[in-house]
Amino acid sequence: MNNLKRTADSALILVVDDDSAIRLLMRESLEQAGLIVIEAKNGSEAIYLFAEKSPELILLDVKMPKMDGYEVCEQIRRRADGKETPIIMVTGLEDDDSIERAYQVGATDFITKPVVWTILSHRVRYLLRAGKAFKALRLNEERLVQAQRVASMGNWDWDIINDRIHWSKELYRIFKQPLDTPEFSFHQSMSFVHPDEQQNVREVIDSALNNNKPYNIEFKIIRTDGTQLTVEQQAEVVCNSQGVPVRMYGTIQDVSSRKLAENRIRQLAYYDHLTGLPNRQMFYETMKRAMVSCQRDGTKLALIFLDLDRFKEVNDTLGHNAGDDLLKNIAQYLTKSIRASDVFTLAGVNDNSEASLSRLGGDEFTILLPYLKEVDVAAHVCNRVLDQLRLPMKIGGQNLTVTGSMGIAIYPDDGEDIDSLLKHSDMAMYHAKQSGKNNFQFFTSSMNEQVKLRMDTEKELQHALENNEFMLHYEPRIEISSGKITGVEALIRWNHPTRGILFPEHFIEIAEDCGLMNEIGKWVLRTTCDTLTSLSESNINPITMTVNLSNSQYKKIDFVQMVQQLLQTSGVNPEYLELELNETAIVEDMELALRTFKKLKDLGLMLSLDNFGTGHSSLYYLKQFPIDSLKIDQGFIADIATNQKDITIIKSIIILTQGLNLISVAEGVESSDQMEILRKLGCQQIQGQLVSKPLSLLQVKQLLKADN
Repeated sequence: MNNLKRTADSALILVVDDDSAIRLLMRESLEQAGLIVIEAKNGSEAIYLFAEKSPELILLDVKMPKMDGYEVCEQIRRRADGKETPIIMVTGLEDDDSIERAYQVGATDFITKPVVWTILSHRVRYLLRAGKAFKALRLNEERLVQAQRVASMGNWDWDIINDRIHWSKELYRIFKQPLDTPEFSFHQSMSFVHPDEQQNVREVIDSALNNNKPYNIEFKIIRTDGTQLTVEQQAEVVCNSQGVPVRMYGTIQDVSSRKLAENRIRQLAYYDHLTGLPNRQMFYETMKRAMVSCQRDGTKLALIFLDLDRFKEVNDTLGHNAGDDLLKNIAQYLTKSIRASDVFTLAGVNDNSEASLSRLGGDEFTILLPYLKEVDVAAHVCNRVLDQLRLPMKIGGQNLTVTGSMGIAIYPDDGEDIDSLLKHSDMAMYHAKQSGKNNFQFFTSSMNEQVKLRMDTEKELQHALENNEFMLHYEPRIEISSGKITGVEALIRWNHPTRGILFPEHFIEIAEDCGLMNEIGKWVLRTTCDTLTSLSESNINPITMTVNLSNSQYKKIDFVQMVQQLLQTSGVNPEYLELELNETAIVEDMELALRTFKKLKDLGLMLSLDNFGTGHSSLYYLKQFPIDSLKIDQGFIADIATNQKDITIIKSIIILTQGLNLISVAEGVESSDQMEILRKLGCQQIQGQLVSKPLSLLQVKQLLKADN
């Protein structure tokens, strides 16, 4: 309806909301029901339109800038023509205080967002009818009461003197009683009330009779067929001339559907849909109450912040469904970890009923421990959690062992507000990760600068790729027998805008932890392919370029496909691109590494195993890996001139490479004495300061031209 001409069957509705989308949806819903709608986008405009158009009903948003819905409602109620107009408060809030305030300022009713559009017009029409009924109160109050009783609910009338209760037909339907059922006594009617609520209902009725006051109460009933309903009962007392109650009448409405909807909305608003744990919103509210109680009781509160170690690897390797299953399992494990019998009893704490677990998002959880007299309890809980997490769980068809890093902040010692405690527990958690993961740390003030630097680095890493701040340097590798350059290893550097050139040890682990290593690794591969193309275009004989794979990079499901696409796009001959994986990464999942290496070898790539001798690889697996070279860790090279044990280890590795027909490469060679010993032991290639420091692309080109 595009005009504002009212008819006998239509009514003018004022919709007030600062969100244009909400106003549009309300207009569509109401106009389809034959109602006329005008709109106001703020409180001032709403008050002006009310004075100009005199709407029959107002749908009023609570949260608006400058003038909120409460103030608008108060101003309209102060007007002579606004005392009886139905006002429905529309809000995303559903705590008792907000609801109470809405009614205090004069709201007729309230609905919560998200609005159920299919019933909005019905609810509006109902309130329009109720509003007209209230206006009739001035003419005939008794007629209004009767009309309201039979509007859409059952009504009843209790003859107190004779103890007989008369029901309307609607009540027989609600309670599923035959219409010819005799009238009930009060005692018989109470038999329908759920046993758990009978005492409360009796007390409310007794209070109404003793004080001659109306009441409104919700309770559960059990019908004849055994089903349960939640009903809302309103009643008033009638006394004789001596003030003795002789009659009580009221209404009963079935509000089961409304309660289910309210509970569902509350579940969505306050609980995590995946794990069923309280979410961030509920965490904040629980934390507020706990802090007030601890302040009153003079006790302490421990906030434990838990972050799973290497959770992103599970998502990357097994997929997001497996990651979700893991989180659900973790939620169950953590819930079990904070049971009284497991932790608090052992720690000497009797009252742990308020201990709570929440999921803030992703793989971040919090454990809240209030009413502590000794903060050592938090350490007991963390140890129990670590023990519980170590238990193997089957996810995505694989047995996984998960670890976590935890940080502990104490109220009020480490902060007197929620955000400070969260920040400090988060810092302590980062410190736990830096300390080797799978442990917990209490917050200390000395952590601030160290953790702040790490968190700043993580934040700046998010933009380093976008701002083209990374660069590659290349460390040459030579053949000992001829001195000929056989290849270069691509080494990433971060040209930080304020801290200068940063080496990998300053940011790679952080990139791994925050899930950026895959994108950075892809950039390294793409840039290396561009470098190979650049060498070819400069008429320089091709050499092997080695790229280190991160521990998480090769585990991604689409890693091999990504490498294949890069090769096709760049046109690079795969035999000049060597991918290198750390031995310790292979140890974590040899079967996955073997499958990935075989697929990469099928693409024609050269493959290398780095830091050989530092892990615990099975020689049985090693003989199956389609690798081309083994790199001897520089830790064995440093003391080779003075340590016979290092010579023995290196000799064994070189014999192993010869037997497997692999190229042996020694890293970190710094002196001619070291090179001579390696030559005598049969090592084929070396790299390190003796050969050259890492070079820029321009320097590499100059070196290769000279070498040619």
